[in-house]
Formats: sequence, structure tokens, C-alpha cells
Amino acid sequence: MNSTLTNLFSLASRLFLAFIFVMAGWGKLNGIEGTAGYMASAGIPLANVLIYLVILTELGGGILIAIGYQTRIVAFLMAGFTILSALIFHFNFGDQMQMINFMKNIAIAGGFLSLVANGAGAWSLDGRK
Repeated sequence: MNSTLTNLFSLASRLFLAFIFVMAGWGKLNGIEGTAGYMASAGIPLANVLIYLVILTELGGGILIAIGYQTRIVAFLMAGFTILSALIFHFNFGDQMQMINFMKNIAIAGGFLSLVANGAGAWSLDGRK
């Protein structure tokens, strides 16, 4: 594959992965109380405090992945965050929607691990070094 196509696909993969987290973080920012309540109902201690860490992780991590800054480190952390979210919130395989969401999170984590292995590509802040 030529380098232009490789760079385009690397950029697209980062943007696609980032989009879901930026949108989720933005949604949580506009509904903090509701999201904290949902987290508390799942047994998360200090949900009213941890919600801010979740928002920062989703927005900050998503933006850093999109621009390709410190991509391998951020992608590794985002993969862990995504797997942890799957295990905490989507582990009810008796509910088909939760099973689908669990598998979606695992697939997203796989995309992040691909970024860990391959980096952000040339069309990124990391690629400019």
C-alpha cells in the first residue's frame, strides 16, 4: 500500500476511535448528575467525583488520539479504560444489548492496541517529530 493511503487510513482510524469518546465525554459533561447516578447504581464508589475523571479521560483521551499526540501511551490507557468499562457496565450476557456493548468495547480496545503497536502514523503530531 502506498504511503499516502497508509497515512489516510491511520488518520481515519484515529478519528473514528476518537469520535465515540469525544461525543460520550461531551454528553456526560452535559448530564453529569444523571451519569453519576448511573455509575452509583452500578456500585461505583464516589461516582459524583469519579465522573469528572471519566469525562476528562473521554474528552482528553479522544482529543489526544485524534491529533495523534503521545498516541501509544494514550491508546494503551484508553484500551484499559474501555476494557474496564466493558467489565463494569456491560458484563450482563443475559441481556443481548449488554453483550453487544461488551463486544463493541472489546473491539474498540483492539483498535487502541493497534495504535499502541503501530503508532499514530505520519499525519499526526507524533509523526512530526
